[in-house]
Amino acid sequence: MVLRRYVILALGTIPLLSREVFSQAAVKVRHVGLLSSGAPLTDTNDVVIGLSAGFSKRGYVVGSSLLFQRRAAEGSPDRLPGLVDDLKSEAELIITNSYAEDRSNIPVVAITGADPVATGLIDSLAHPGGNITGVGEVAADLSAKRLEVFKDAFPNLRKIAMLWNADDLGMTLRFKSAEGAARTLGFEIQPLGVREPEDFAAAFDAMARDRPDAILMVTDALTSLNRKRVFEFAAQQKLPAIYEYAFLVRDGGLMSYGPDMDEVYDRAADLAVRILKGARPADLPFEQPTRFRLAINKKTLEALGLTIPGAMLMRADEVVD
Repeated sequence: MVLRRYVILALGTIPLLSREVFSQAAVKVRHVGLLSSGAPLTDTNDVVIGLSAGFSKRGYVVGSSLLFQRRAAEGSPDRLPGLVDDLKSEAELIITNSYAEDRSNIPVVAITGADPVATGLIDSLAHPGGNITGVGEVAADLSAKRLEVFKDAFPNLRKIAMLWNADDLGMTLRFKSAEGAARTLGFEIQPLGVREPEDFAAAFDAMARDRPDAILMVTDALTSLNRKRVFEFAAQQKLPAIYEYAFLVRDGGLMSYGPDMDEVYDRAADLAVRILKGARPADLPFEQPTRFRLAINKKTLEALGLTIPGAMLMRADEVVD
């Protein structure tokens, strides 16, 4: 009798298990390409963590119902077209911070700090056109605010050295925006464009010969991959430096003012989900950040032997000890 009850119980579970297995098999796994112009995107990278959270909030489980296909150019722009071709064969859309987007058929969500209209990436913010949408910054307004924050922290600043990738149109436009804002605020500008890793030594030599009061680094793959060298030079010269993104402060940079990247990644994931559900990128307005964060590395500040007004630390959204 006991045996018969177990047999009935076991047989009774078969239809339920079959439905469960069938349901799991019926779930369509979506494939999203992640294209980095810089370093490879590991699971611990802020981009991957932020996008994963955004997809999860919208019902996708990264690693289960959604898989990332990742490629990285590691600072070599000439590799980007081939990486795009690779992703086109494996992914339904691409999320990228580069400008090697394919304009034929695969949807693209761009995360960019450059002006997407001025660089020719899209037709307009409201109607991007083509196969591209994304999230980008208002460079002119943000550059002015960033420098105002810098001046509040160090009121005696007069001369600012600006490092940027002179081979990148988007970064050159962002440098020009920052340069214009700096002149309006009464700063003298020391322009130091770099094009390859070897150029950083020349930029450092120029600053050693003609010392600025501070450094502003415009962030792209080239400058980001060489950020430790900039941190070390600033430390040796006891120069305050401001960066555009908080991850640079967590890595050892002094301070940053820029978009809340958690919001940026969340908005990018939302755009991607809408595309996966059938929306056309051309019909999705190119969005802009609405939240901005001030980050300060207190340990770096102390190592430089510098002080800032206590109110600045109180204002900071993130203080790295």
